[in-house]
Amino acid sequence: MKKECKLCKYFWNILIAIDQLANAILFGDPQETISSRSGKRVNTQKWAYYLCRMLHILDPNHCKKSILEDEGEDQILED
Repeated sequence: MKKECKLCKYFWNILIAIDQLANAILFGDPQETISSRSGKRVNTQKWAYYLCRMLHILDPNHCKKSILEDEGEDQILED
């Protein structure tokens, strides 16, 4: 069994928290990441389409894999 890097996990958690904060600042659900929000809107919003295309270069299908169906209900601004 591979031993988990506790410091790596710590920094990963911080990055997710920053991502969720950015989404909340942009009137989104504070429990949802920008990638999840973008993945849900990739076919209806230009900004989401372009963001997902850029992220696809780094991680194929990143937005699709990031979608959290149970998050997004507390979004302030409808896209």
